[in-house]
Amino acid sequence: MPQDEQILTERPAASAAPPASAPYAPPQPVSLRINGAEHQLQIEPRVTLLDALREVLHLTGTKKGCDRGQCGACTVIVDGQRVNSCLTLAIMHEGREITTVEGLGSQDQPHPVQQAFMDCDGFQCGYCTPGQVCSAVALLDEVKQKQASSLTGTDQLEPGDLTEDEIRERMSGNICRCGAYPNIVKAIHSVVLRDART
Repeated sequence: MPQDEQILTERPAASAAPPASAPYAPPQPVSLRINGAEHQLQIEPRVTLLDALREVLHLTGTKKGCDRGQCGACTVIVDGQRVNSCLTLAIMHEGREITTVEGLGSQDQPHPVQQAFMDCDGFQCGYCTPGQVCSAVALLDEVKQKQASSLTGTDQLEPGDLTEDEIRERMSGNICRCGAYPNIVKAIHSVVLRDART
């Protein structure tokens, strides 16, 4: 048998058909309470909270950064706790109180943390700022509730005693690619000092 014919006859059999894709999950009704308003959605169950906020509700203040829970740009507040919205499904938050950066204040009356970020120049490109602000707001509430960090251990930290090192530790899940960290810490600390005086 000529070599060319041998090559043709010894080809492996055609590969098996590709595996079937995962079954499609039809959209389901979901009721989300966001920034004090109820939203009735029809979404596929595997939609993340981040994508529901940005793509369905067009609340684009919450940013998609790494999409892996590593940068903190997508941080929102759920029932008073910081959450990376890229790592959680929207359907899991039915009946919970979700706050995005849009729900913290307004252009005419910003939240004290938002105002502090402006006063202290706590941003450069601004991409991480919504997540930083949401994280800082939740951080201040955590301190008021006397929740410890790895720095405080079992100590009962009073809100007015929040140091810059403590702020850095508690904000470590939020990355600023521009390196505006000194002013971010300064902004948060200024709110701490203001609250301590009132």
